[in-house]
Amino acid sequence: MTESEALDVVAVRVIESADQDRAVWSDADRAWASHEAAAAVGEAAEPGVFLAHRAGLAMGRLNSRMAALGKGVRALAWKPWLGIVIVLAAFLVGLLADRVGSAQRINVLAPPVLLLLVWNLLVYLFLLTNPLWRGAIGHGIDPLRSLVAHLGAGWHGTRKAARETSVATWVAKVAAEWAGLTAHLYALRAARILHLAAAALAAGIIAGLYLRGLAFEYRASWESTFLEPGAVHTLLASVLAPGAWMGGIPIPGPERIAAMRAPGSENAGTWLHLMALTLLALVVLPRLLLAAIAGWRESRQARRLPLQLEQPYFRRLLRGFHVEPNPVHVVPYAFKPSEAAIAHLETLLTRLVGGAASILVAPAAAYGDDDDRSLQDLAGASGPLVLVFNLAATPERETHAAFAQSAKAMATAARPLLVVVDETSFKARTRDEPQRLDQRREAWRALLQPAGIEPAFVDLAAPDAATADAAMDAALLVPKR
Repeated sequence: MTESEALDVVAVRVIESADQDRAVWSDADRAWASHEAAAAVGEAAEPGVFLAHRAGLAMGRLNSRMAALGKGVRALAWKPWLGIVIVLAAFLVGLLADRVGSAQRINVLAPPVLLLLVWNLLVYLFLLTNPLWRGAIGHGIDPLRSLVAHLGAGWHGTRKAARETSVATWVAKVAAEWAGLTAHLYALRAARILHLAAAALAAGIIAGLYLRGLAFEYRASWESTFLEPGAVHTLLASVLAPGAWMGGIPIPGPERIAAMRAPGSENAGTWLHLMALTLLALVVLPRLLLAAIAGWRESRQARRLPLQLEQPYFRRLLRGFHVEPNPVHVVPYAFKPSEAAIAHLETLLTRLVGGAASILVAPAAAYGDDDDRSLQDLAGASGPLVLVFNLAATPERETHAAFAQSAKAMATAARPLLVVVDETSFKARTRDEPQRLDQRREAWRALLQPAGIEPAFVDLAAPDAATADAAMDAALLVPKR
């Protein structure tokens, strides 16, 4: 799943979770997206491929209805031009730095080049000790990286777009979820950009040194209140050692350095070479290596964004990953639900299995059906099996529990079991006694708990969609292989 596909998946998840009333994105829309995606990718495809294709179809239809939503979601995507701009700007800053010293004179003890070297060495030290900081205070301290990640994500633009539309709440939720999902990825991406920018800054300085050295004669000198020529030689030999080693250029000796003491000076060609090669050795090459490492980690992270497919939302969608409608077998026990209850149950079950469902309601099983004939008729059938009990009935181990236990014995990964307890008639009888409703629910739980079955209590005559969805999703029993 690509980054843009993952963004679509997150956006569609937010919308489908928030639009509980199906005012914008109906059950028919959801079923259409699942069916079309399954038909396009085939049932042998990986779950991520199905989810990505479904999200793309859904966003296409949603964008045709609410252009502002699509605009807000697109604003969350990473701005790839940002990295190019930052790196080019860093190179130009280095190239156009107007001088390495005043009046074409270089104080070899205090040029900007040495400051850049010190800064990068401090950065390397921070990178080495960052795990210690993280352990001590809970996170790394890197405001510059956070700023780049924030700018690249474009969240500020999203907030502006959201204020101008009627979908502000949805866009804000998408932004919050996407920020959490991509925080590590964007941190790696920002690190790569900053490493490249540091290398580009040093490369720009090197280019500027040589370009200006062609047109001007730079003179190297030094002055210090505390240091003598011997100490200066030791200091420069240490700082510029990488450049001297790389270019095979010896560091001038103490006598030559003593002659350079202000007001004395010498042609700065040797020193410019040493500085350029040291920048190459200590800044450009290490930063390019760090950028490559960050880029490799970024690439790996981009391919494995942590979408938790075990979440109820994704489990529900993947249950609908079928080209043909998935049959759902409903068996009421010892009572006949009303037509309204059956209609509501069909709607809830269609949502439970992701939209691609064919609901088949069997005649009610007779009370005390010891031979479980109603279940035996379904022995060779595929698809979820749903038992519907009446909360008004007193739960009995010899009848209700035995029937549920027989159904559980038939359950497989391809034929999960759901037990629904209809509260309709019991609620009507105990409207003024809510404690009796709680007591009866607890009695049914206690009856089914030894069998490892968690029932879903639903008022099928007037179900609360969000509550019923959550209860049925939690109660669906899917045996392991």
